[in-house]
Amino acid sequence: MRSTVALLATVLALTGLAGCGGDSAEPGAPKGATLVLDFVPNAVHGGIYAALSRGYYDDEGVTLEVQPPGESTDAPKLLGAGKVEFAILDIHDLGIARERGIDLVGVMPLVQRPLAAVLARADGPVRRPREMEGHRVGVTGLPSDEAVVDSEVEADGGDPAEVERVTIGFNAVASLAAGKVDAATGFWNAEGVSLQRQDVPVRTFKVDEFGAPPYPELILTTSREALEDDPGLVDAVVAATERGYAFTEKDPGAALDALLSANPELERAEQQAQLKVLLPILHPRPFDASVLEAWAAWDLKHGLLEKPLDVEQAFDQGG
Repeated sequence: MRSTVALLATVLALTGLAGCGGDSAEPGAPKGATLVLDFVPNAVHGGIYAALSRGYYDDEGVTLEVQPPGESTDAPKLLGAGKVEFAILDIHDLGIARERGIDLVGVMPLVQRPLAAVLARADGPVRRPREMEGHRVGVTGLPSDEAVVDSEVEADGGDPAEVERVTIGFNAVASLAAGKVDAATGFWNAEGVSLQRQDVPVRTFKVDEFGAPPYPELILTTSREALEDDPGLVDAVVAATERGYAFTEKDPGAALDALLSANPELERAEQQAQLKVLLPILHPRPFDASVLEAWAAWDLKHGLLEKPLDVEQAFDQGG
């Protein structure tokens, strides 16, 4: 949800993020590539930093630069313009970008389930999604939040129109902790963990438990042009990233060390708690075509997409 801010931004910083690749490299020399993250580095990116630390990208002949998004960074446009080779996108952003004529292709899911959820105070009146009716629910103001609330209330037999929605930006933790809202949208692996660590009693309603299919929230994405012009580079980055996430499953402590070594400003306890809850859904495996079709239909139903998405064109499913 948070990454959709970048997609909706009107200012685009195309300079300073130029990709490192080029046709001038000598034969056998490592290929350079840039990967823009969806958000500031955090536990969900642990597999990427593990792959960097352990030399998996080097093994594949790629020198990968990983960059967090800037305030005006619009990763889909950067990909479409060939300024970067790869980006981590929220799956909804990928669909929206394609609808806007940017020919992007998802090449690998980072997580196998949605991260979006509604978080409700456990000592409050919202004990299940339909009980959001008549109560204050914080939303960021992004369309994806509205879709999550609508899906959950409707799936639980309630009326989404009866929910009192309050725009709180990205302040779900503070708003819930202070009791300003009874529930709020957020990511269960991030805001949900932060609330628990602050001893704020919370109920978590994951969107795939209330109406949404089990779609992969975060996608390693490239452009159609990059995929067709340099499939070897794409295959190499996918292979190394898969190895990084497989390693994270086996040795989460070492993956956490790699993340923190590259990003020392992060708090170990917070990232360790996030990684712990993420581990069950980090298993790298191919896209599930039926899940992608169900996700596209869900996005269309809830107004995130305006027309049916060609899933075969939007995702590289192998074969």
